[in-house]
Amino acid sequence: MTVWALGINHTTAPLDLRGRFAFALDQLQPTLRELQAAWATRSAYRAEATILSTCNRTEIYGAGGQPHIDHTIDWLARSGGVAPEVLRSHTYTLHDGLAARHAFRVASGLDSMVLGEPQILGQLKDAVRVADEAGALGSTLNQLFQRSFAVAKEVRSSTEIGAHSISMAAAAVRLAGQLFEDLSRIRVLFVGAGEMVELAATHFAAKSPKSIAIANRTLERGEKLAGRFGGEVMRLADLPERLHEFDAVVSCTASTLPIIGLGAVERAVKRRKHRPIFMVDLAVPRDIEPEVKSLEDVYLYTVDDLANVVQSGKDNRQAAVAQAEVIIDAGVQSFMHWLDQRDPVRGTVPLIQQLNAQADAWREAELARARKLLAKGEDVGAVLEALSRGLTQKMLHGALAELHAADPATRDHTAQAISRLFLRKDR
Repeated sequence: MTVWALGINHTTAPLDLRGRFAFALDQLQPTLRELQAAWATRSAYRAEATILSTCNRTEIYGAGGQPHIDHTIDWLARSGGVAPEVLRSHTYTLHDGLAARHAFRVASGLDSMVLGEPQILGQLKDAVRVADEAGALGSTLNQLFQRSFAVAKEVRSSTEIGAHSISMAAAAVRLAGQLFEDLSRIRVLFVGAGEMVELAATHFAAKSPKSIAIANRTLERGEKLAGRFGGEVMRLADLPERLHEFDAVVSCTASTLPIIGLGAVERAVKRRKHRPIFMVDLAVPRDIEPEVKSLEDVYLYTVDDLANVVQSGKDNRQAAVAQAEVIIDAGVQSFMHWLDQRDPVRGTVPLIQQLNAQADAWREAELARARKLLAKGEDVGAVLEALSRGLTQKMLHGALAELHAADPATRDHTAQAISRLFLRKDR
């Protein structure tokens, strides 16, 4: 049994490439089934699978008799519409202990753009839940991720890894504050109503902006979020005609195509008489066409552009990182010990299972013999005596045979082993 991980993230792939391999939560189940079906064409063994997809990463975790790295890269490249060699140049692959370490670091926020950020743990838990519901999560990956959750909890409670952490949402507010002298005088529009937009709205609302609006495909969800901040809700279809009303726009939807185009922003800037407009695109794939960044009076930032802002305060957390790595090391060792025990070559679990099966077979044989004797009317005491003697002889036969057959050079070693196994009380 081996575990492995294959992925791309903010350190290995640019934003637009990551966007090609972003899967919304409701896409994960059918995608997992498709992936396992693709693996099944190469192996009779049904491998376990989990897909983690966030703004900063798409990772596939697998467990089975052998890794399907090349086949998975080909499959993933087809799903994203790129050449396998292009994808391969941006991916990382990890096996066994290194894969476990990576999963534990991801869960603990050590592999995030925002060091110590807590959102990734919730996203990982969602990915595991969906994999379980899809029937793609087996005992090995379940054990890996449950341990990763426990390690992340210990890291969070035992270190200061999250102290001074600046989230993407907080970074957006900080950048807006550099452009606008007084955030209480601006109108802010949020596009989408998911977790990231909710987080961003919370940070902006703390600055008491002049107004807040939520644009979303479903009005019901938009109204619920707008109600929290005393804002208005608008239909996504009305966005192009109302874009000029807002000084700041923060967008994060699950759309696979940009929903704010160059033309719409150009018209908005013109109607604003070239007053600056601040835009943050937190979506992967992009919500705002990248060409918008070239417009004068438009200040557009993507998740990758925010990297330098969120790194501030990182030095203050480096001591906590060292403490977290110690906790992760212990977690990796524990998981690998668990995995080794279940390895058909190196592990003890298969041997234990065989011993139990052999003992059950002996017990069933002696019980069957005893039942026949009782059915014939034999004395119960004599039958029980025969049953116990039969079991004893079966259990000792192998050990006694080895002891008698051992040559003088190995007899001492055999005798010591048998003594350890059968004379534990005497020892």
